[in-house]
Amino acid sequence: MATVDTSTAKDTGQGPLRSLVRSLAGDDLIETAIYVALSLGSALAGSLAAVLLVPLVQPGQPLPFGGGLFDLHGRAGTQVMVFVIATVAFALLRWQTARLGARLVGRYGMNLRRSVHARLIDAPLASLADATSAEIANVLTYNVEIVVQGYSALQQLLVAGITAAVSLAFAFWVSPPLMLAAPVLMVVGLLASRVFGREQSRVSRQYVADMTRLFWHSEDFPRRLRHVRSFERESAEKASYGAISAGLCDGYARQLELVASGRLLLELLAAAGIAGVFVLAQRWHGIDSASLIAVCLLLGRLLPYLVSTRQSFQQLRSAAPAFELWQRYMRLGTAHASAASPPETTVVGTLRIDRLRVLPPLAGLDVVDLMLVPGEMTLIYGDSGIGKSSLVDVLAGMAPPERFEACVDGRPLDFDGYRQLVRNGAYVSQNVRPWQSSVRESLLWAAPEASDAMLRNALLDVGLDARLARSEHGLDTSLDRASSRLSGGELQRLMLAQVMLRQPFIAVLDEATSALDAASERAVLATMKRRMPRTILIVVSHRVDVTTIADQVLTIGGEPATTVVTRTTSGRQVVEARR
Repeated sequence: MATVDTSTAKDTGQGPLRSLVRSLAGDDLIETAIYVALSLGSALAGSLAAVLLVPLVQPGQPLPFGGGLFDLHGRAGTQVMVFVIATVAFALLRWQTARLGARLVGRYGMNLRRSVHARLIDAPLASLADATSAEIANVLTYNVEIVVQGYSALQQLLVAGITAAVSLAFAFWVSPPLMLAAPVLMVVGLLASRVFGREQSRVSRQYVADMTRLFWHSEDFPRRLRHVRSFERESAEKASYGAISAGLCDGYARQLELVASGRLLLELLAAAGIAGVFVLAQRWHGIDSASLIAVCLLLGRLLPYLVSTRQSFQQLRSAAPAFELWQRYMRLGTAHASAASPPETTVVGTLRIDRLRVLPPLAGLDVVDLMLVPGEMTLIYGDSGIGKSSLVDVLAGMAPPERFEACVDGRPLDFDGYRQLVRNGAYVSQNVRPWQSSVRESLLWAAPEASDAMLRNALLDVGLDARLARSEHGLDTSLDRASSRLSGGELQRLMLAQVMLRQPFIAVLDEATSALDAASERAVLATMKRRMPRTILIVVSHRVDVTTIADQVLTIGGEPATTVVTRTTSGRQVVEARR
C-alpha cells in the first residue's frame, strides 16, 4: 500500500515561510546560523566604520557620543588606521557572507530537485494519474528555479534586516532624540512593503500556470510538428503559443512594474525620513553636527537595501505558488519501500494467478487461471482503452489490484509477495524513449557491469547491430544529435536491448514493438523469448500475428468486456471472466 511521508504532510496548512524552513537539511540549518552570525558581524563592522568616519570629516573636534570610546587624542594617522581596519573587516565579512550564501542557495536548489525527483520515482502510478508530463517537467526544472530565487531573496531580507537593526541601534546610541521618528518611519515602511502584495501573488500564480502551459506546448515537439502540419494547423499553433507568450510577457512586465512602484514608495519614504532628521536636528537644541553626520551616515547605509528589499519581497511572493506546487508533489506517497537490492528468488515451476481484479476500467476487469511460466510468452490482446495497460501495471507489480489470489509452486502468494517476486523486472511502454546521450550510456544504464561484447550481442539480438556498424562512432553513437539520431523503430530496438541485458524475472512490453513492421516484431520477440529462458515475457500488441509465437494469449474484448485466457500449447484451454 502507498504510504505518506509525515514530515512533508505536516507542512500542509502551515505558512510558506515555515514550510520553506522545514525543507532545509540539518547541515543547511547549521550553516544558516553561521550565515546569520557573519551577517551580524558584517553589520557591526559597517556601522562602526560609519561612526569612525565622523572624526575624519570633523578633525580636531571631540565626539559628543561614545563616552571617549572613539577619542584617539586627535592623531589623524591612528584614526585613519582604525577606520581602515573597520572597513576592511566589514568588506571581508560581507564577502565571506556572500560566498556562504551562494553555497547555501546552490545546495538548496540541488536538494529540492533531488528530493522531488526521488519522490516522483517512488510515487504510486495512481497518484500521478491526474498529473501532466508538462507540469512534472515544470516541477523538475523552472519551478525549482523560482523557489531558489525566493530562498535567495529570503537571505537578502535577512541581511537587510540585520543591517537595519544594527544601524538603527547605533544611530539611537549616537543620538536618541534624532531617532524619535524611527518607529513611525518603520511602520510606514512596513506598510509600504505590503502595497501591491495581493496583486503580486495573483500575478505570480498566473505566471507559474502559464509556464506549465508553455511546457505543454513544447513537449515532444518533433512528433507534434508532423501532426500539426498534417492538419494544416500551423497558424492555430502559432496563435496559441503566441497567446501564452503574451501572457508571460504581461505577467513579467507587471512584476517589474510592481517592483518599480514599491521602490519608488520606499525611496520617497527614505527621502522624507532623512529630511525629517535634518528638520529635527535644527529644531532640537543641543544636537551637534557630529551626531547629525553620524546618524545620516548610519541611515545612509540602509539606502542601498531599499531597492533590494522591495525586490526581495516580490521574489518571495513569486516563490510562494512555485513552492506550493513543489510541496504538492512532495506529498505523494511511495509505491513501496526502497531496498538496496531486490531479493533473489528462483521459481522452478509455474506462477499461477487464480483470480485478479483490476480497477480501472470503471466496471472492473477480472482475470482467472492465468499461468505465468519462465521461458514462455503471454500475449495480451484487445481494443484500445479496454484496460490492458492497467492490467500490465498490476502484472509488473507497479499498481495494486482490487483482488489478488495466486500461488507459486503450490504455495499461496499474496500481492506483496508477488511484488517482491517480480521486482527484478523490466517494463517498456510504447512512448518511452531513451533519455541518455549515447547508445553505450543507454545500455550501461540497464546493465552497469556489462562488457562491450555483451552490449554488441544484445544489439545483434534486437537487430540494431547493422545500423550501428554504419556509424563511425559505434556504441558511442549519439542519441540527441540530428546527424546520428535513431528512428522510432530503432529506438524501440534499443529499449528492448536493455531488457535483454537485464535478463529480468518478468519483462512487460506494453506495445513496445509498435514501431516495427510485423515480420520484425515477430523476429525480435522470438529472439527475446529464446535468449531469456528464465524470464516471464508479457507482451501487449494489436497484431494478431504475434499469437503464432505466444505460449498463451489473454484476449480482452466484447461489450461488456470479457477476458479469455488461451493456452496455445496445451489443448487450447479457454477460461472466461466478466467485467
